[in-house]
Amino acid sequence: MTSTSETGNTNRAPHTASDAASGAASGTVPGRTPRATLRYTAMRLGVFLACFVVVAVLAYVGVLPEAIGRANPLWLLMLAMVVSAPLSLVLLRRQRDEMSAQIAERVDRAKRKLAANQSQED
Repeated sequence: MTSTSETGNTNRAPHTASDAASGAASGTVPGRTPRATLRYTAMRLGVFLACFVVVAVLAYVGVLPEAIGRANPLWLLMLAMVVSAPLSLVLLRRQRDEMSAQIAERVDRAKRKLAANQSQED
């Protein structure tokens, strides 16, 4: 059974209580991607590569200077980084929020587990 969220993503709903329990035990929350960090990183890399291609084309056409001295590839890489950083800040806000929520859940779970282990030792 699949459900469509507001963003148009389809997520698999748990069929049984054991599926739901195993999802809760593994830290996945319905509606969230279990690999939010990997997805954000891949999208960030995609934004950077797109910016690099645009910068390289603009340099080839002559709109941007092709090089500063003999540092052509380094110049294009740095310019693409400067352009892609604010773009990814705006364009990937939702993915970054999902990733940070997932990381915060893992940290909280680890803190609870550590506190439980410390209380057992006393």
